[in-house]
Amino acid sequence: MRTLTPLLLLAIIAILIPATSLADDIQKQVLWKSQTDGYHTYRIPSLITAADGTLLAFCEGRRGGQGDAGAIDLLMKSSSDNGQTWSPQQVVWKDADNTCGNPCPVLDRSTGRLHLLMTFNLGTDTESKIIARTAESSRTVWQSFSDDHGKTWSKPVDITSQTKRPDWTWYATGPGIGIQIEHGPHKGRLVIPCDHAYDVSKEANKRGWEFGSHVIYSDDHGDTWNISEPLAPGMNECQVVEIGNDSSLILDMRSYRGKGCRAQAISKDGGQTWSEIKDAQALVSPVCQASLLRASWPTIDKPGLIVFAAPYHESKRVNLTLIVSPNDGQSWNGTIPLYEGPSAYSSLAVLANSHLACLAEIGEKNPYETITLFTVSDVKRRIYSAE
Repeated sequence: MRTLTPLLLLAIIAILIPATSLADDIQKQVLWKSQTDGYHTYRIPSLITAADGTLLAFCEGRRGGQGDAGAIDLLMKSSSDNGQTWSPQQVVWKDADNTCGNPCPVLDRSTGRLHLLMTFNLGTDTESKIIARTAESSRTVWQSFSDDHGKTWSKPVDITSQTKRPDWTWYATGPGIGIQIEHGPHKGRLVIPCDHAYDVSKEANKRGWEFGSHVIYSDDHGDTWNISEPLAPGMNECQVVEIGNDSSLILDMRSYRGKGCRAQAISKDGGQTWSEIKDAQALVSPVCQASLLRASWPTIDKPGLIVFAAPYHESKRVNLTLIVSPNDGQSWNGTIPLYEGPSAYSSLAVLANSHLACLAEIGEKNPYETITLFTVSDVKRRIYSAE
């Protein structure tokens, strides 16, 4: 399969204007720009399509600076026309000068309810303090929901006791999205990818702690949650996708193994336990969050497509690129470049019109200048015509 021609790099457009075309079937639109609307920096994008087709974009609005701690609010914008125009931003969760973030929504298709998983910590408690157990408090896990396709959200509820082991310190939901399993014995299960930090002996690691990945899952429409077997060490932010027709899952993880690529594991029991971790060498990526999404299920004449998005570089956060698997994750050999410059976190969604959207951190000097939406009008045609 040949690689598609790289896109021309255009200037970042203004907020809340109709999408601008980069190529015949790719559009680009800035949703959040740093140093605007009362926020120093916008980070941690998340994108999901509601049951009625409304497209919801989430992020963290960081009031005091670019860092991960401090006064951080969870924000949202919505679009009823497949991302062409957007509502003003809405504050979903704000708690004084504390940290409300790591949005990870999931749609329950059987009820239409959107669940939003998030994390909280005191604004004065940094990640390093929480990991070292010198913080005033710790990182907690929270849940909100919407029954009107994102127009309103319930008051967040603390679900830490169900979702975090007592020996874990730092914790993150997503960031990105969760999934609902569509086939097999665990059909209907909600699965949220997460990561955590935990203590280890100084002999195992001189710093005394490690990162790991895990998922949390619910079989009762989000009323209660269970914790999967953890994947460690050296794993971190992750996304999950369903493969096959038996509830098998791939967990794709940010890796600290130094291989310049992602790491993956497979679950045959709906996310409860996981296979041995393997390096996914085709998914080139620096140490950074990435996104993963099923773009289509198999049909009689075509296999299913899975799409991955990340900076396409072994060590630098640059060159945002889509990598496509035309065979349910067995191989990854179709690429669609989106942006050549600084880029970092992303989130993928299939729109109501079947186009693919990628919400990503990009900029000219650093990746955290904007959160920008890329819309690809026909991924399947691009991939299959390139075979």
